Amino acid sequence: MILMSSSPSHKDLSNAIRALAMDAVEKANSGHPGAPMGLADIATVLWSKFLRFDPQNPTWPDRDRFILSAGHASMLLYALTYLCGFEKITLDQIKNFRQLGSLTPGHPEVDPELGVEMTTGPLGQGIAHATGFALAERMLNARFGNDLVDHRTFVIASDGDMMEGISHEAASLAGHLKLGRLIVFYDDNKVSIDGPTSLSFSEDVPARFRAYGWHVQSIDGHDPAAIEAATQAALEQTDKPSLIACRTVIGFGAPQKQGTSGCHGSPLGAGEVAAAREKLGWPHEPFVVPDDILSAWRTIGARSHETMRGWQNRHETHPQRDAFDRALTGDVAKLSADVLAPVKKKIAAEKPKDATRKSSSLALDALVPAIPELVGGSADLTPSNNTQVKGIADVGPGSYGGRYIRYGIREHAMAATMNGLALHGGFIPYGGTFLQFADYCRPAIRLAALMKQRVVFVMTHDSIGLGEDGPTHQPVEHLSALRAIPNLLVMRPCDGIETLECWELALQQRTRPTLLALSRQGLPTVRGDEGQNLSARGGYIVAGENEIRDLTLLASGSEVSLAIEARDRLAEKGISAAVVSMPCFALFDEQPLDYRAHVLGSAPRLAVEAGLRQSWDRFIGDHGDFIGMSGFGLSAPANKLFEHFGITTVHIVEKSLALLKK
Repeated sequence: MILMSSSPSHKDLSNAIRALAMDAVEKANSGHPGAPMGLADIATVLWSKFLRFDPQNPTWPDRDRFILSAGHASMLLYALTYLCGFEKITLDQIKNFRQLGSLTPGHPEVDPELGVEMTTGPLGQGIAHATGFALAERMLNARFGNDLVDHRTFVIASDGDMMEGISHEAASLAGHLKLGRLIVFYDDNKVSIDGPTSLSFSEDVPARFRAYGWHVQSIDGHDPAAIEAATQAALEQTDKPSLIACRTVIGFGAPQKQGTSGCHGSPLGAGEVAAAREKLGWPHEPFVVPDDILSAWRTIGARSHETMRGWQNRHETHPQRDAFDRALTGDVAKLSADVLAPVKKKIAAEKPKDATRKSSSLALDALVPAIPELVGGSADLTPSNNTQVKGIADVGPGSYGGRYIRYGIREHAMAATMNGLALHGGFIPYGGTFLQFADYCRPAIRLAALMKQRVVFVMTHDSIGLGEDGPTHQPVEHLSALRAIPNLLVMRPCDGIETLECWELALQQRTRPTLLALSRQGLPTVRGDEGQNLSARGGYIVAGENEIRDLTLLASGSEVSLAIEARDRLAEKGISAAVVSMPCFALFDEQPLDYRAHVLGSAPRLAVEAGLRQSWDRFIGDHGDFIGMSGFGLSAPANKLFEHFGITTVHIVEKSLALLKK
C-alpha cells in the first residue's frame, strides 16, 4: 500500500491526472500529453467543486454535461473518469489507451456510461454541439420545470477550437439565445502543432466573445483559487453564456518540452517523463496512484450521489414523470406511422402534383403537433424548406418554450446544434437548408452518423430543378458524396407517398441520422397505394412488377416519373421495361440478396438521376448506362435545364433503345 498525506492537496489531485496522461501516451507511443497536463488544474477544480455527476448512475438525466471539445486531450477525460470511479474505465483501460478494442480510443467516442457525452476530435465540433446541449436543457426545463431539469453544460475548448469557423457560428448563436447555462473554459496555451499560435492566430478571443454577448473572464489557468472564483462567477450568469479564458502552459511540468509544440502530439519520451515526475514531485511508478489520492478522487466521484438520489425521489412522484420518461425514451415509431396514415391515404386518393418539399410540410403538419419531442428549424430558409408548422412557437432569446429554432445563416452550427439536442436527450431534431449547402453541414452530418444519433436533415432544392439560381445553388455531386457516409440514410423520395414513408422511416431510426433530399418543383403522384411502406426496402419495382422485362429503368426522386413515362412509350414499341424507384441506397443494401436480385433483374439497366453517376455504377452493372449530370448546372428555368442536359422522357427512350442494341 502506498500512502502519502492524509489529505491530498490540489497539487496531488491534479498531478494524478498529469501522471496518468503522460504514462498512457508513453505506453501507447502515441497521443497528446501536453493538453491534459496543461488542463489538469482546471479539470481538478471543475470536477471536484462544481460538476454534478454520479459514476454509479452515469446516465442520470439531470447530470451536468462535460464536453471535451479539445478531443485530442482525451487522456484528461479518461484519467478523470478512472479516478472518479466510472466502473468501465479501469486502470487496464488506461494502460490500453489507443489500442484496438479499448474503451479509451485516441479521441473520445460517445458513451455516457463512460462519462463521454459526445465524440470529439474534429476541432470546433464540441463547442458547437454544446450549444445544442445547453439549448436542450433550457427547452426541457421550460416543459418540465426545475424539479426535473436543472443542470449546466461545461466545455473545455482549445486554441484550435477557436480558430475553426464553426465555433464562430455556434458562439454567435449561443449568445443570441442567451444560453446562460453554457460555460466554456478556453485553454489559451498559445501552442499549435506548427509552433506558437502567433504564426497564424492573433485575434482577441475574449473581445470576440464579448461581441457575441457572452460573459467573459480571463484568468491564470494554473491558479486553483482563480479557477474556482471564475467558475462561481460564471454560474451566477442567467442570460449570458460564459467564456473563461485560461492562460495555461501546455505540458505543464515537463521541464524541457512544456510550453512548446514538442509535447502537443507525441510522447514526451522516457527521459522527459522521468524529469517531469521529479519536477512535479510525483515519485511513483507508471500508472500508480497512491491510495489516499485515489480515495480522495473517489470521494469526489461520490460527491453528487445524494443530489442524484434527491432527483430520483422528485422524479418518482412528479406529475409529469411519464411524459418526461417518454421524451427521453424517444419511441415514436408507432405514433408517427399512425399519424401519417390518413395523410398518405389522402395523397393516394387525390394524387396531387406537389414538390416533395411540400409533401414534407404535410408530414410535419401531422407529426409535430402529435409528437412534442420533435423540434424543427431552418438556416434562414423557412419558406423554401417548408419546415415550420403553423401554431408552433419559435425558440428565442430567453424564451425556450417553443419548438422552432431560427438558426440564421449558420448551416454548420445548425447541424451541430441539432446533434447536441439529440445527444442530450428529450428531442428529435430536424432542420432545413438547400441540399447544395449540405457541404456546409457535412462534418456535423458525419458526426451524427458516427455517433448514431437520430437527426433529420431536411435538404430541399435537390437538383438542377432549382432552376434560375444556377450552378452555385444546384447540387450535382452531393447525393453521391452523402451516400458515401456510413450509417447515414440519404432518402430522395419521388412523390408524396414516398416522402411520408421516408419521414416515417426517419423517425423509426434509433441509431442513425436521415437526410431527406427534396424537390423544389412539383412532381406527379406515381404511387396509388398507401399501405405497406415500400420505401423501407430502399428500392422496389414501382411499375412492371410481374412482367418479363427487356430492360430495367432505375431512378430516384424527380426522375422516377420520367422513367415511368418512358416505360409507357417503350411499351408502345413492344419493349417491356420495369421501373425501380430507389429512394434510399443504404436501405436497399440491407435487403436480402435474392430480393435485390429480383428488383434489379438480369436485363440491361439504365439509371436516371439529376446528379452525378458515381454512386449508381454498382447497380447499373458492366453493361448498363446512366442519364444525369456530368458536370455543373446552369442558370435557366428548370424545364429548360432538364431538356438541355437530356434528362427527359425522350432521351430515356432513345438511350434505352441504344442500350438494347448493344
